[in-house]
Amino acid sequence: MTTKQALVKQVAGTTLIARSDTNHWVVMDGSERFGGANAGSSPKELLLMALGGCTANDVITILMKKRSPVRNVEITIRANVSEDHPQVFTNIHVEYIIYGEGVDPTDVERAIELSTTKYCSVSAMLRNSVTITHSYRIEVPVIHSRVHAEPVQN
Repeated sequence: MTTKQALVKQVAGTTLIARSDTNHWVVMDGSERFGGANAGSSPKELLLMALGGCTANDVITILMKKRSPVRNVEITIRANVSEDHPQVFTNIHVEYIIYGEGVDPTDVERAIELSTTKYCSVSAMLRNSVTITHSYRIEVPVIHSRVHAEPVQN
């Protein structure tokens, strides 16, 4: 079994810095109302970003292996938060926006399924405590061409 480690240090008020085994630092903070400076993302926001990053990495990798003509991927995550403390997420919706011409929807659906049921560890950790739903859309990128007009000769 592998052990992971993280360190969280107070900078000032509720402004915190954190790093894990990879030695990359992240800033977390709370609102000014609670002693913070709004200098970083909240831990809850980072949890949503972690979910998006985890599933995005999976989907991108799977689609690359399928040689899908994907040009770009975006993940939009929306979460509802309970009114009562500890104000947990009650449900999370993950929308995958896949950009590319000729992308097969079956490939996208399979990549999302594999990510959400097998590969995404963040999704697996959240799955038993919050409802996570998914949707996707495929967008054909619009390519803008420049029109170059020659000056009129008199």
